This record gives sequence, C-alpha cells and structure tokens, in this order.
Amino acid sequence: MNFVLGIDGGGTSCRAALATVDGTVVGRAKSGAANIRTDLTGARANIVEAAKQAFVAAGQDPEMIPQTPAILGLAGANVGTYRQQLEAILPFSISRVETDAEIALEGAVGSGDGAMAILGTGTTYMARRQGKSRAIGGWGFQVGDQGSGARIGRDLLEQTLLAYDGIRQGSRLTQAILAIFRNNPEDLVEFTTNAKPGDFGGFAPKVFEHAEKGDVVANWILDKAVADVEAALGVLDLGSNDPLCLLGGLAPLYAPRLSARYRALLKPPLDDALGGAVQMAVRVFSMTAEGAR
Repeated sequence: MNFVLGIDGGGTSCRAALATVDGTVVGRAKSGAANIRTDLTGARANIVEAAKQAFVAAGQDPEMIPQTPAILGLAGANVGTYRQQLEAILPFSISRVETDAEIALEGAVGSGDGAMAILGTGTTYMARRQGKSRAIGGWGFQVGDQGSGARIGRDLLEQTLLAYDGIRQGSRLTQAILAIFRNNPEDLVEFTTNAKPGDFGGFAPKVFEHAEKGDVVANWILDKAVADVEAALGVLDLGSNDPLCLLGGLAPLYAPRLSARYRALLKPPLDDALGGAVQMAVRVFSMTAEGAR
C-alpha cells in the first residue's frame, strides 16, 4: 500500500485527496455532486473522477486506483442501503463509506470531544463526548436538512411565487429571482421539476447577500434558517467548554448570525471534512495493514 484516499462528497461537489500512508496529502481534486441517496450512479462517476484527478494532481498513475484503499464520507450514507450498494461498485482496493458527518467531526475535533455542524447544501450535526458520538439531522432535502442551502433556496423560490401571486410581500430579491426565469412563474416551476438539492442550494448565497442590504424577504428566510440551526444545536446539549466547529460553504455566513451563546463556543476546526477522511483512512488502513502482517 503506497497511498490512501480520502473522499468528501455532498450535494454540490465531491473532493478527493491522495495521501501517503503517513497522512501527507500529495494531490487534491474536485468533481461534481456525490449524494448517494439522490443519485447513486452519478455519485459513483464523480467519486471515481475526483480520485483519478487526485492521482493526476500528485503526478501519479490513476491505474493505481485498484491498489488504493479509500475512506469516503458521503451525504446520503446514513439511510437505506446506499452505503452498501456503493461499496460494491467502487474500484478501490478497500472502500469504506461513512457519513459526511463522521469525517467532518474527525476533521474538526480530531479524536477528542466536541461538536460540529455541517452547513452547506445539506445540514447535519454531530457531537462526541467521552468517546461516544451522536448525530442529528442529515435526513435529506425533502424531509430534513433544515437551514441548508437547498432549503434556503427552495424557500426563496417559494417566497418568489407567493410574492408574484400577491400573497406575501415581495422585495428586490424576489424580483431578481423571477427575472432569472424571464419573469415567468411557469419557468420557475418547471425548474423545480428535476432540480436536485445542489440546484436549489445555488440560490442560497443570494439570500445572504440581499439580507446584508436589509432585504425583508431575505431576512425572513434567514431568521427561520438560523432558528432551525440553533434548534438542532440545542439538542446536542453543549456545555460551556465544548468546542463547536462550523463547516460547509455556508458556515462563515451563519457564524455572525448565531446567538451569543453559540458564538461563544465557536472554535476553528483543526481540519476540514476532507482532512478528516484522510486522517481516518491513515488510521484505519494502517491498522488493517498491521493486522495482515
């Protein structure tokens, strides 16, 4: 075994890092979405592509993929049999699929106690105390992921249609969104027919941008989203000394909007989720190699 792979896949993108057996990252790459519950086949293709490009970035031959073990932290791995289905069709020498929360917590706090929240296209939370971990959320866009980019984007499209119908107050933001769809609400509805979480999540940054300008609809959406995030954090029952790390693309946008109680707990993560996958791969596969000797 010359290398290990760490892979972090979510509703928007898939990142791969190729590392030596001591954990030194030698190549990184990024590809498309890798939520295995919403698109198993597409996720597999993007995972393999990211892995290939990580080898290329490291100046190594992608033909080594079948000899390389991988830890994959993936959105959608916490429900159903998607984890097992994917493991059966991946090309790596050993494929171990974990949830995106597990690799994120590993990256954020290492092997110690603490908590993290992934705030990106989806949302999920995990805390570890005295070696025992507890996960919250991560149930997917249709029935969960409150406060996520996907839900914020969906809420924005909903408010845009409500404003068009005169049911709710509109704003510059809802006008801007409708303009994207040629001021035709039917085009907006058609967009939602086949839209995936990442497609909805693409609208989330606009909500934060307009909220800073005092947009009434943007702030209504974000007040609701922050309340959802804090409700989930409340279930983790964090103590005053428990480090809390925010991860994901929306993390820096959420941090200043949290209440003083949670802002006081915020600590910079030791590493990101991809780094957590690499750390886990080094630990797990070095133990596997030792056991095989």
